Amino acid sequence: MAGKLTYKEAGVDTREAAALVKDIGSHVRRTQQARQLYGAFGLFAAAYDLSDYDQPVLVTGCDGVGTKLELLLEYDLPEIAGKDLVAMSVNDILTTGGDPLLFLDYIGLEKLDGDRVTRLIEGMADYLEDCKCILAGGETAEMPGIVPPGIVELSGFCIGAVEKRDLIDPTQIKEGDVLVGYASDGMHANGWSLVRRILKEYPDCLTKEELIALLAPTRLYHDVTGDLKKEGVIPKAMAHITGGGLPENLERLFQGMGADLEIPYWENEAAQKVMQHADGEDRFHTFNMGIGWVVIVSEEDAEKACAAGLGGKVIGRMVPEEGVRVTISAV
Repeated sequence: MAGKLTYKEAGVDTREAAALVKDIGSHVRRTQQARQLYGAFGLFAAAYDLSDYDQPVLVTGCDGVGTKLELLLEYDLPEIAGKDLVAMSVNDILTTGGDPLLFLDYIGLEKLDGDRVTRLIEGMADYLEDCKCILAGGETAEMPGIVPPGIVELSGFCIGAVEKRDLIDPTQIKEGDVLVGYASDGMHANGWSLVRRILKEYPDCLTKEELIALLAPTRLYHDVTGDLKKEGVIPKAMAHITGGGLPENLERLFQGMGADLEIPYWENEAAQKVMQHADGEDRFHTFNMGIGWVVIVSEEDAEKACAAGLGGKVIGRMVPEEGVRVTISAV
């Protein structure tokens, strides 16, 4: 008679997983310096005290890293994947005028890889510490037979809060308002299905060094929103430029209006080499074109907005004609 089977023999080692939780504890703790969770240790859900807010409105965001993750794993860059995961959700929270408070992650693997998971968490913690957001928990799941060997499923969820009076209201946008764009740090975590297709069709398009440079993590824009608050500038809208590029991410903010944009030439040699093989129009709807964040303000606030964070400059104005029309400045 065959011996009775164990969970470990089925491909899941709960003891190793418990040990990993202890190993990543130092990364979790460094995200709990500026803010702390509320309640006793041992709860199965994280709690946060909102009593510092007068009329808190909860804001949430959920996202992943997309197909960029394949290349990050191939080139052994899990820390960047962790940063991308945080930035994709936290930046969305910031567009509301809110504070990112709690972040949770989901990591699914065929078999637990302690080193890879720890490095993913390390990248998350680096960004979360920067923007004073707590790594409140998460799930690391071993799923043999479901997740293929070497593959990582990755998703993140962020919870934030904003005072009701400070919630960004795009209905206040009017003709003549100024759009200020802020530089991206690369292609961020969007458009990589097209990048991967181009690299497959044109394998000599980039050197290894150029590709790794192109894999730079998504920029966090908490410096921009923090500086705007310090200067007393109240944006009428803020946009995180992700899938759909500038046109689609901006048009969702407009009601019966449009914008004429002139975008500076993207000083990113690797990105330019890739885009040589992309459709001339489609690239505007796929990549951020060097602008990862846009703030819409009254003309009198434009100068202060440009000084907020790094790389801010006026890129356009609101016009009565619907749609977003984009042109690129000469080199």
